Amino acid sequence: MDTLLQKAGFVDIYDKVQAGERLTIEDGRRLFAANDILALGFLANALRERKNGNKAYFIYNQHINYSNICTNLCKFCAFGKDKSSPQAYEMSVDQVREKVRERLDEPITEIHMVGGIHPDLPFSYYLDLLRAIKEIRPEVHIQAFTCVEIHHLAELAGKSVGDTLEELKAAGLGSIPGGGAEVFSPRIRKLTCEKKLSGEGWIEVAKTAHHHGLHTNATLLYGHIETIDERLEHLDILRRTQDETGGFLAYIPLAFHPKNTEMADHARTTAMEDLKNIAVARLMLDNFPHIKAYWVMIGPKLAQIALSFGADDMDGTVKEEVITHMAGADTEQALGHKTLIHLIREAGREPVERDTLYNVLQTY
Repeated sequence: MDTLLQKAGFVDIYDKVQAGERLTIEDGRRLFAANDILALGFLANALRERKNGNKAYFIYNQHINYSNICTNLCKFCAFGKDKSSPQAYEMSVDQVREKVRERLDEPITEIHMVGGIHPDLPFSYYLDLLRAIKEIRPEVHIQAFTCVEIHHLAELAGKSVGDTLEELKAAGLGSIPGGGAEVFSPRIRKLTCEKKLSGEGWIEVAKTAHHHGLHTNATLLYGHIETIDERLEHLDILRRTQDETGGFLAYIPLAFHPKNTEMADHARTTAMEDLKNIAVARLMLDNFPHIKAYWVMIGPKLAQIALSFGADDMDGTVKEEVITHMAGADTEQALGHKTLIHLIREAGREPVERDTLYNVLQTY
């Protein structure tokens, strides 16, 4: 293995990793520039195993996307629609109730719920959604509303983000997903999602959530027009925020899916790119406990391999994924928990069913 690292020019980075020393942006550039994917994987796996041993996590969860009507209409998004679009939809509170009831016979521990920035729905609708879910499944953990949505809800409520979060918590909110971060770079946001909450705004909402006792996830959308430096700056902002609050549970690199978006002329990400983004994230985000290989985005087979390239989590059963599939994803919309267990075992890892906060529910 020494020869592998020497050949790749990674001996000094390996020494830093072993010493628990933080990698620099320049180290990150070298890692992204590497052609030796096995040497990169070896480095990332060393840190992954130090943090999580041989465990690979999954969750029994259900996704609900309450509406795709959105005022932002980001260029990289196939999900959001203007309310006049024939593809636009919004669910009533009763329809969301029905979605939850449909799966009452399954041991779901998390309901993951996000939507667009809707121009007309009142703040009370979002509180009613949370209460309705808790009415039917009082024990379930609701991970809902991205930082972008939370900012919008605070404006609807006419309150501070902190006070808005307290109301949402009282109605049943348990944690916040990582979407909406995209790439923090102002250049990228101006070119692709000018109407969206800024990167600084996203971080402020996340910090506020952490200070109010809510854990959140973090993401980066890669594989479109961002530079390597913009990716690394994004990761650096995340780890500095984590230094400050300790509130991030997991980081999820999201591969851009161009189909049906305004950026449809871009190619899909390659397997090399996907593995690099997972491995470099594991190495740069030394203070994040978990890195996800989101099988919906990169496919179950590559997610298996990613478990040896820095990732320790495959997300979950999902049940009905809409956002990525509207952008042309060719993965399944759901995976059974037995399939996830099989995939993890086959990758040489120990399958661990977790809840949203990474409490172990069962080890297989």
